Amino acid sequence: MQTNPRLNIRQVSWSNPVGEDLRRAQQAELDARFGRPDHEPGPPPSAADCAVFLVAYDKGSGQPVGCGGLRLLDSSTAEIKRLYVLPYTRGSGVASSILAALEAEAFRQGITRIKAEAGSAQPDGRNFYENSGFEAIPNFGPYAGVEHSHCYAKSINAHSAAQTAMA
Repeated sequence: MQTNPRLNIRQVSWSNPVGEDLRRAQQAELDARFGRPDHEPGPPPSAADCAVFLVAYDKGSGQPVGCGGLRLLDSSTAEIKRLYVLPYTRGSGVASSILAALEAEAFRQGITRIKAEAGSAQPDGRNFYENSGFEAIPNFGPYAGVEHSHCYAKSINAHSAAQTAMA
């Protein structure tokens, strides 16, 4: 689903080199924010558990500007993983467009609930999820009992996917 006329959002394999570069940039930023490299509870996402991985490209320059994926938790629930946009594009709708595309893909795959997590060093991420219709939930899975984790969830249906795309 293309939600932003300035972007091309493409599904790529987890091993795509552009996606790998974006994920490395995200992890480097999080390492700096948290002050340590071991800030992610549980196993990192992988090709084996991610149902979809998207990369957003700026149509004008052709440059990659962000990414995001869905990790399957069960047959009807997925977790957003590695949602990241380059710092110079923040506030321009790139993250919202990637989220809308992820929600549309979740709906297409029969996923009815998506979850997300943002740490205490990510107030921008927490605000993003809250402003995108996610509700705070008790920490789940590997985040249970982790003080710096804040978890969110959103039900997905045709209406919610369309609402995100229009936001």
